[in-house]
Amino acid sequence: MRIAIIGAGKMGVWFAKFFHSKGYDVIVADRKKEKIANLKKELQVKMTADFKEAVSDADQVLICVSINAFEEVVKTISPAIHQGQVVMDICSIKETPVKVMHKYIKGALVLGTHPVFGPGSNGVKHKAYILTPTNAKEEKFAEEFKKWLEQEEAHVFVMSPKRHDEMMSIVLGLPHFLGLVACETLLEQKDFSETKKVAGTTYRMLFTLAEATALETPDLYASLQTNLPELGKVEDLFMAKAKEWLNLIKNNDAEAIVKRMECLKAKLMDADSDFAKSYEVMYKMLESTES
Repeated sequence: MRIAIIGAGKMGVWFAKFFHSKGYDVIVADRKKEKIANLKKELQVKMTADFKEAVSDADQVLICVSINAFEEVVKTISPAIHQGQVVMDICSIKETPVKVMHKYIKGALVLGTHPVFGPGSNGVKHKAYILTPTNAKEEKFAEEFKKWLEQEEAHVFVMSPKRHDEMMSIVLGLPHFLGLVACETLLEQKDFSETKKVAGTTYRMLFTLAEATALETPDLYASLQTNLPELGKVEDLFMAKAKEWLNLIKNNDAEAIVKRMECLKAKLMDADSDFAKSYEVMYKMLESTES
């Protein structure tokens, strides 16, 4: 089987290596000839600057480009796509890319996918992988692809593109928002350089989120923040809750803070049985590292 990887960014390179390691015939296409020249030695797969050439003889096509370039790339390759092929994408947003693929690609089967991990991952073992079929044919292929991924020990989830984007507003969008705001807040503290030296587990967790978010790819995060449909509502809710907590703190209302924390703990226990099982261990860990 030949797999065409369109886009030699970090994830495109990751998938080229991954599928090559599984014994597949891989061809990688990227418009930047200099990048192709630099990657030839590293990837040891076929490479080209011609997108149509890459997809014409492929059994499966995996589009690994940014959401901003996505429609233009799909339009470019669409004349070379033919019946019997499978065309997939790996965008972190699903509704728009899936609609774009259905608009321009006729005959071939398309499937929206989202590998919920980064290029630093060592395989797909224990990683979340989301598939978003929209009709019976796509569902049938998604089930086959799901079985293959599960053989690689990935955690595979099948859902609609709309449901995916709603979930990513919480799973990706909100943590990114929190990380960016926290990073700016921490950096504006005059003793910031000293804080890590005296930090306990909670602060280290916050700083890890802040640092990891701020050092990520700006275009990707900007795209997620501006394209996830439910994210504005989620972030508005966070801001409203933050104001409520801030009012309790400013009013020195310790009793209300205690009651609210007890209420949160009870809700967590009811909502998440896995959390309830791990809570005692987590609490003891935090208690042992911080006063």
